[in-house]
Amino acid sequence: MRDFGIELYNRWTAIWNRELPVEEVMAPHFTLRYAQPGATVYDDIHDPAAFAAQIELFHKQLPGIVFAPQGIPVIEMDETRTGLVAQPYGVTITRGDQVVDLSGTDILRSENGLIVEVWSVSGGLTGRSFYA
Repeated sequence: MRDFGIELYNRWTAIWNRELPVEEVMAPHFTLRYAQPGATVYDDIHDPAAFAAQIELFHKQLPGIVFAPQGIPVIEMDETRTGLVAQPYGVTITRGDQVVDLSGTDILRSENGLIVEVWSVSGGLTGRSFYA
């Protein structure tokens, strides 16, 4: 199940990069818990359509943002693809000649292969990168 956990996290990152539809990764109803500055809007999002709309808005506010997995994942999952995946992520924001790198950690809880809960922790746009 380690391979599936890595794949799930990569798919989570892909929805943030708008490379994969949210409905392919998230359960029909889920909970988002974002412990970072300026992220309270995610508290009220519980369905794929609303989440996809928020991701689009996020990219309009920060064009040139790219997410990528970083570090070593911690995976605890059973054969039904139910369990937890925790992994650091990196964010690169490019604005003209300026490049900003930030890091955070996401913990995904899945049931039957779909994400039902996310804990995301970072310093937000005023944070820093943990990986060079």
